[in-house]
Amino acid sequence: QVQLVESGGGLVQPGGSLRLSCTASGLRFSINTMGWYRQAPGEERELVAKITRDGSTNYADSVKGRFTISRDNAKNTVYLQMNSLRPEDTAVYYCNKPSPITPTVGLYSWGQGTQVTVSS
Repeated sequence: QVQLVESGGGLVQPGGSLRLSCTASGLRFSINTMGWYRQAPGEERELVAKITRDGSTNYADSVKGRFTISRDNAKNTVYLQMNSLRPEDTAVYYCNKPSPITPTVGLYSWGQGTQVTVSS
């Protein structure tokens, strides 16, 4: 059974930074593309960044140039470095393996997520 555990969220002022972590178990982490998603209140969950097993990355336009996704296969962990945070980045952040057909859909059961709040 796949387990995804996110951490690192918190309250930060606009312009600040946070680093999120997601540790996965129950899967061959190193061969899987992994993604970070977010869901704001009243909004649908969206894919904000993904990283392939060879380290290639893709970002949503809304976070390009501000967020960086990375992975440590030895630790079964994927990270999301978030800089220049804006109030509109406020959401619960999750990691998952994007569906190869519909990347906005995660293939595994969702973890509890980690809350990111950007506010002065």
